[in-house]
Amino acid sequence: QVQLVESGGGLVQAGGSLRLSCAVSGSTFSINNMGWYRQAPGKQRELVADISSGGNTYYADSVKGRFIISRDNGKNTVYLQMNSLKPEDTAAYYCKLVTRTGNVFWGQGTQVTVSS
Repeated sequence: QVQLVESGGGLVQAGGSLRLSCAVSGSTFSINNMGWYRQAPGKQRELVADISSGGNTYYADSVKGRFIISRDNGKNTVYLQMNSLKPEDTAAYYCKLVTRTGNVFWGQGTQVTVSS
């Protein structure tokens, strides 16, 4: 079994920065892709960024140039550095992990609120 625990969310003013962390525990030997998603009230959950086991990254257009995803395989942790935050970045942010066998695990979410 795999458990994901996010942290680092909070309230920040527009233009500020936050760093989210997602720590993975349990059967971590088969971790493949890891990613961050977000869901604003009344909207569908959307992919923000993800990173492969080899370090290849993908970013949604809305966050390119502002957010940076990274992972520390030794610590089984993935990070999302969020800079130049905008009110439209306000959402619950979720960490997602996909194993090499295709199993999917989600964290419980962490709230990010950006005030104008």
